[in-house]
Amino acid sequence: MTSTFQADSAVSVNASSERLVARLIDDAARLHVDVTRTDGGTVIVDAGVDAKGSADAGILIARICMGGLGRVARRSAFDDAPLWPSFIEVHTSNPVLACLASQYAGWSLSATKEQTGGKKFFSLGSGPARALACKEPLFDELGYRDRHDRGALVMEVDRLPPQVVIDKVLNDCGLAPDKLVIAVTPTQSVAGTVQVVARVVEVALHKTHVLGVDLAEIVEGSGSAPLPPPAPDGIQAMGRTNDAILYGGRVHLTVKSDAVAKRLAAELPSSNARDYGRPFAEIFTSFNYDFYQIDPALFAPAEAWVSSLESGATYHGGKVDKPLLDAQWSAS
Repeated sequence: MTSTFQADSAVSVNASSERLVARLIDDAARLHVDVTRTDGGTVIVDAGVDAKGSADAGILIARICMGGLGRVARRSAFDDAPLWPSFIEVHTSNPVLACLASQYAGWSLSATKEQTGGKKFFSLGSGPARALACKEPLFDELGYRDRHDRGALVMEVDRLPPQVVIDKVLNDCGLAPDKLVIAVTPTQSVAGTVQVVARVVEVALHKTHVLGVDLAEIVEGSGSAPLPPPAPDGIQAMGRTNDAILYGGRVHLTVKSDAVAKRLAAELPSSNARDYGRPFAEIFTSFNYDFYQIDPALFAPAEAWVSSLESGATYHGGKVDKPLLDAQWSAS
């Protein structure tokens, strides 16, 4: 289906997140992040490589990732049978720009060992600077390009980016070196775990796009997912953040038409996938660490409520899998 979505060109995801970026830098000590500058003046925020980082840093970075167009919060749940004691909650009234034009980790950034002078580097860039570079075909579909003189990018990687990668980002974004901020959040860090779990609505939007639903249908998006502690092993840490969404994530989307609401409630949940039912780390390992061998339908929240503005009805599909999460996260 050809999307009829029309982005509001007056909205700048980089301008909207600028205040949050300034807070991340100014509150570095409280957030337990380290701030350094390259020789050219580019700011690098270490939120978990050598720095301790924190959940508060992860929440702030998640808000930056959404281009300042979403709310992210941590809450506790200690009722009689909680799914998990801590949750991340997300809401946006501009879901397509917040989630797909900004938060989605779609910009491939790599360098060879010859270019780095040591070890090869790879990361998927997310955050508002993606909308300055527009290197992904997705931006042609969205009809959106940000034009701002500052940018922020998030890298989910376990080491700081080499200068050759920073130079590529600057060149593709058209930014002066001192106008770029890069936050680094390894998956096995506290901040990294938070900012990945905070993608619960983004994952739903991406699955909606994969299903071919017109993105102009999506009006509002909210969601929550349990927040596990990070695992020291990188594969297990990635498994935990994915399991949080695939087996514990819940979303509530508001759409325009009844037909789309019915379809998304039925087709959006992760339970539609061939590979559903096993811990993500186990699935990933069984496919020799190749994401592209995994059924793409798996990358979705566990449970979806979809409300229709046309009829006023709300449709529901999927369910959370508490036993699977307990088996992976709780001590025996």
